[in-house]
Amino acid sequence: MTGAADNTQDSYPQATEQHEHHAPTGFKRWFFSTNHKDIGTLYLGFSLLMFLIGGAMAMLIRAELFQPGLQLMEPHFYNQMVTVHGLIMVFGAVMPAFVGLANWMIPLMIGAPDMALPRMNNWSFWILPFAFAMLLGSLFMEGGGPAFGWTFYAPLSTTYSNDNTAMFVFAVHIMGISSIMGAINVIVTIVNLRAPGMTWMKTPMFVWTWLITAFLLIAVMPVLAGAVTMVLTDKYFGTDFFNAVGGGDPVMFQHIFWFFGHPEVYIMILPAFGIISTIVPTFSRKKLFGYHSMVYATGSIAILSFVVWMHHMFTTGMPLAAELFFMYSTMLISVPTGVKIFNWVATMWRGAISFEVPMLFAIAFIVLFTIGGFSGLMLAITPADFQYHDTYFVVAHFHYVLVTGAVFSIMAGVYYWLPKWSGHMFDIRLAKTHFWLSLISVNILFFPMHFVGLAGMPRRIPDYALQFADFNAIISIGGFAFGLSQLLFVWVVLKCVRGGEKVPANVWQAAEGLEWDVPSPAPHHTFATPPVIK
Repeated sequence: MTGAADNTQDSYPQATEQHEHHAPTGFKRWFFSTNHKDIGTLYLGFSLLMFLIGGAMAMLIRAELFQPGLQLMEPHFYNQMVTVHGLIMVFGAVMPAFVGLANWMIPLMIGAPDMALPRMNNWSFWILPFAFAMLLGSLFMEGGGPAFGWTFYAPLSTTYSNDNTAMFVFAVHIMGISSIMGAINVIVTIVNLRAPGMTWMKTPMFVWTWLITAFLLIAVMPVLAGAVTMVLTDKYFGTDFFNAVGGGDPVMFQHIFWFFGHPEVYIMILPAFGIISTIVPTFSRKKLFGYHSMVYATGSIAILSFVVWMHHMFTTGMPLAAELFFMYSTMLISVPTGVKIFNWVATMWRGAISFEVPMLFAIAFIVLFTIGGFSGLMLAITPADFQYHDTYFVVAHFHYVLVTGAVFSIMAGVYYWLPKWSGHMFDIRLAKTHFWLSLISVNILFFPMHFVGLAGMPRRIPDYALQFADFNAIISIGGFAFGLSQLLFVWVVLKCVRGGEKVPANVWQAAEGLEWDVPSPAPHHTFATPPVIK
């Protein structure tokens, strides 16, 4: 990691004295702010709200599946819940949370006074609430909201959808515009505003992972925009991109969507790798093992993510050569991921580990994300995938990657940096209770899905055969417990923000990096004079 020169410390009183009175207050502060810390807070608050809304939809899904037969809702509404839950969790909860962490931490980590394009930063956030208001508003339209899955496969989203498709498409466009603006801002900030002496190979891992993620976003969000635009014109303007009757091809939609969709999975996990690579060295009291290999592994994952998309489509009848190519390329992407897991374990090996709350979440991430990685390897094997495809085994796989992976890493990051943001230590007893409740319940929720999936239970269906009843009851109980546990997380965060034990600049004592030279709470303006890296 990096260390700041002696003159760094002197810049803070100066920065605070000169600029602190410029910090706006009240409504104006949040609506018009171009300060990276305020915008980071807005992103994090918004993602928490979306996480709770998406989680409430998941609770409805699990309540319906608690017993066989139709209990609470008819199938069309069930499909709306499955669709909007997926869209909100991917685009409304996980991605904005990582953008919030990027906004807060990247300028502090690289010694920059702010993000490079602060007005665009404000704009990229404030268009998001309108996008999700449209998406959620579509649920109240005649015929209900989108019910074609978050992947919106044609012809479900074209021939067989309601007029909510127009609002859905417009909402996705706005989310994409927001993502691209945020990504441009991240790239320009990291390339141009690093402190003097911070070479590329002295740049913190979280910054590296976000830089690579930002390039992925710019590469794939226009592909998503193209896909939703073709859906829109097929539905309303008489085109036949995906309509076989008019010479189109519905399988082409899957190619376009997954060319966006698989890099999107890594957009949601690479920043998580950066967070874990920051937390594990701190609480192991060691340098990150194999820093250079971590950087190259991150780049390798990003490049390989563009040559694996057809593993989502093994059952569409592709040629044998394609099946073999995508089977091997998918297996290959597990190699750089394995390098990361090895390096985290090697960092902890013989370290003076202390089990603070961020470290607990980081260790849980490493173990449980690995489970998701192994089930991904199983899904990569083409003949085996023929059995697993569209079963609950797939649901188990991607929730281990995105809940115990992405969401746990976000919680780890929030607990790690929350004292720095607020100036107060959170309630450690409550936070540990939140961790243990989440850890136990999330495994009760998702692990049995492997078994019902292998036994053939199909996903996205509100009813199921009697032999799956007991497992589904257990899964739903785990789901309710996990959902309720997150209310404790909300309370821990709010309680910490409102007050508590004051903390020093370097809260965790062993933490390294420029952000730990800044006072806690971090002042509104920092680094008026750029720190010099030794």
